[in-house]
Amino acid sequence: MAKFVPQAELPVSEQAQIRRDKLAALQAEGRDPFLITKFDFNADSAAIKADYEGFEGKVVRVAGRLMSKRGQGKVMFCDLQDNTGRIQLFVKIDEMGEEEFARFKKNDIGDIVGCEGEVFKTKTGEISVRTSSIILLSKSLLPLPEKYHGLTDKEIRFRQRYVDLMVNPEVKRNFIVRSQFIKFMRKYLDDMNYIEVETPVLNTIAGGASARPFITHHNTLDIDMYMRIATELPLKRLIIGGMERVYEIGRIFT
Repeated sequence: MAKFVPQAELPVSEQAQIRRDKLAALQAEGRDPFLITKFDFNADSAAIKADYEGFEGKVVRVAGRLMSKRGQGKVMFCDLQDNTGRIQLFVKIDEMGEEEFARFKKNDIGDIVGCEGEVFKTKTGEISVRTSSIILLSKSLLPLPEKYHGLTDKEIRFRQRYVDLMVNPEVKRNFIVRSQFIKFMRKYLDDMNYIEVETPVLNTIAGGASARPFITHHNTLDIDMYMRIATELPLKRLIIGGMERVYEIGRIFT
């Protein structure tokens, strides 16, 4: 059985250590979430909210990341974030049973869970899932950024895109729009009989007019090389070679 072994040489915050201790306890009980590799779900947050009348009263299986936990005692409300958005979970001890409810209360914000329950609306009109069972699918060993201040440091956002995507939903939209735009542009050019090509990313001479190039070193050839700033010259060479319509969607390093 695989065990999580913390790296002793790395400093661990108090919150992170608590989460690791929880994981170790789960593993000792034979409930290692990292050994669960599959959870079959049949609905997502967007579909449920878009067709509440069709889902009302039905039992669904949803999965996602816990983004918040509210309440205490015998009732809790949680926000579950999946691939399409967020939906509220209504968790009550009478619905789940004392043992499973007690296990759920130990889950942390950031954990990935699978849930089964009935779709309904709360007294405030919030579309929710009245949860009858919850299974921990993956343990979050590091706490998410603080809820109200969020993740605003640009350096961290760019270096840890996965965290940025978790807590800033608008970032995911940017990724989707970019993908859709590239898909559209590729189809547009393909329909005009252009041929997509790939040209070298590394060159032995600097290109791009007066732009300052990025320099790297090729260890095998023992020479300095330059990361491309423009694809103009390689594309022109292809045209000279007889490929009249060519294009490239590639990375430019400027």
